[in-house]
Amino acid sequence: MATLPPVRRRTLLAAIALCAAPAAVCGQVAPVDTQVVDPTAAAAPAVVVAGDTLARVHVRLGPYSAAERAAAIQGRIEALIRDPLVRVDSVRVRPDTLTGALDLEAGGVLLMSVTAADAAAAGVSTEVLAAGLAAEFGRTLRAGSESLDRRALLLGVLYSILATTALVLLLRFLNAFFPKSYRLLGIWRTTRLPAIRFQGLELVSAERIYTVLLAAARLLRGVLTLLLLYFFVPLVLSFFPWTRGMADQLVGWVVGPFALVMNAILGFIPDLFAILVIVVVTWWVLKLIRLVFNALENGTIHVAGFYADWAGPTYGIVRFLAVALALVFIWPYLPAHDSPQFKGVAAFLGLLVSFGSAGAVGNIVGGLVMIYMRPFQVGDHVRISDTVGDVVGKTLLATRIRTPKNVDITIPNAMVLGSHIINYSSTADTGGLVLHTTVTIGYDVPWRRVHETLVAAASATEGVWSTPAPFVLQTSLDDFYVSYQLNVYTEQASRMNRLYSALHQNIQDYCAAAGIEIMSPHYGALRDGNQSTVPAPHLPPDYRTPAFRVSAVPMAEDGTARKEKPAAPLQDDRQIGLFS
Repeated sequence: MATLPPVRRRTLLAAIALCAAPAAVCGQVAPVDTQVVDPTAAAAPAVVVAGDTLARVHVRLGPYSAAERAAAIQGRIEALIRDPLVRVDSVRVRPDTLTGALDLEAGGVLLMSVTAADAAAAGVSTEVLAAGLAAEFGRTLRAGSESLDRRALLLGVLYSILATTALVLLLRFLNAFFPKSYRLLGIWRTTRLPAIRFQGLELVSAERIYTVLLAAARLLRGVLTLLLLYFFVPLVLSFFPWTRGMADQLVGWVVGPFALVMNAILGFIPDLFAILVIVVVTWWVLKLIRLVFNALENGTIHVAGFYADWAGPTYGIVRFLAVALALVFIWPYLPAHDSPQFKGVAAFLGLLVSFGSAGAVGNIVGGLVMIYMRPFQVGDHVRISDTVGDVVGKTLLATRIRTPKNVDITIPNAMVLGSHIINYSSTADTGGLVLHTTVTIGYDVPWRRVHETLVAAASATEGVWSTPAPFVLQTSLDDFYVSYQLNVYTEQASRMNRLYSALHQNIQDYCAAAGIEIMSPHYGALRDGNQSTVPAPHLPPDYRTPAFRVSAVPMAEDGTARKEKPAAPLQDDRQIGLFS
């Protein structure tokens, strides 16, 4: 020791007893009366570091023998020497107020505790013994650290040269390999890269495939280059003890998340098997349910009150419920399903669906109601609000109608459900659809004659049923005419417009042939001076337009009419008189 003469130093180190309990019990020193001198003092275990015997331990401490204490001290000193990040200039002596011992510390590590029993065995005071051991341990630690620094530096430089050489070789390999692969893809573009086709339709051309593969190869080259450079830096840093912590941190930035993901995947495997079992069972149950509803749709299975067209929509509802139930069972097996983040995202998506699909949900409900109400089917001729046409499509969200003008109109089901619906085709095939039109005829024509004429006109119309026969209803007796309503039966609901047109044409022809004037619009003129509204081909051959015969009648002084010679007829066979 530096504070003692050489002879006294050798005597002290030969007789000294060190106290160094393991780290788990450091500072918990047994009472002095429990510390006894080892009876085998001549062969006391030594603390040997790098071939140099620093001390021998003669005193046992509680349950720890002298050999165990010596091994613990030696292990701590060697660990400090091997740690490149710890540089020890001296060993500090710190009193332990709990036990009264003196603790020797270096680099934040408790090396030993010098007690009164150790000092008594050495024949010196506790302070002198602690100071001498602190100086001896400090010298050993400084020497070991300096030797380690020189060796680590030489090995780090050597390993860095080898790693740099390997990096250069790998980069040269990538620079040689990928250009060749680019040229090979260019050759394959016209020979080995066929276009993707489906039933004669080219989905993806060979040129497009070549572009995608070339971009993928270039991306792979860039990723590999970045990975090599990224891992080269921490590899070189790890060769030097002073930068090894930085290397671990750089590698941890990549390896840490990857390890976290891999651990999560490995931990998810048991739950994944449970999810697969639920999915497989649900899939087979849906197949069985689909077979049942296919039989209902095809008529193989009959259920009273269940229509065949209900099979498809009902299967869709059952399938939705089955999938929802499967998701309920799968939910507990999803990773992080109880985490606040997962719940937050689920709540946010729920709000989006709730606020964004209010109209869609209303249309779906309307579609379901109409499916089971069956107000119309695809192909029926209907009127929905102001839209008239044939139903060409019906889904859960909307109904498509094609008008007689060949225009497709899509109506949301919520609007359809809120409007009045007239189905012209629902009973057309069985009881027949009744078409009706109204004509007005003057009172001067006998109503029986009008009935016969209108029924004959209806019977001559193509598409009108003869049984039940057409019939006429007199709906009103107006000021100038009688309203006759002609009713006919037909099953051709989708041809309503053409049937009405043909029926009106025949009514005009048959009324004209019968000499019946249709009193719409009204006529406001003297009957004597009007051309008949009957078409010319149906007038008598000797028919002549009647003349206006308005004239003044002379009056005598007594107030009676006076007779005068009539005037000569005019050239156009019209006579016009003047009022006096």
